[in-house]
Amino acid sequence: MQKKLTITVSEEVYNGLYQHVGRRRISKFIENLARPHVLEQDLLSAYQAMAADSARESAALAWSEATVSDIDHATW
Repeated sequence: MQKKLTITVSEEVYNGLYQHVGRRRISKFIENLARPHVLEQDLLSAYQAMAADSARESAALAWSEATVSDIDHATW
């Protein structure tokens, strides 16, 4: 069930949301931003879902391998 919420933002913020997110997408955008801060999440399930995403895991491995090679050139 959805609930209607009235919030007040500056005109600049509203214009930015309208321009970058779109008129009929602002509510969903704000919900997606707020959701992780106000709802408890099942971290185990979230980690399992991330681990099952092979494209994400490949990208993470490539990033971490590239980062490790940067350490070889570091000066202390």
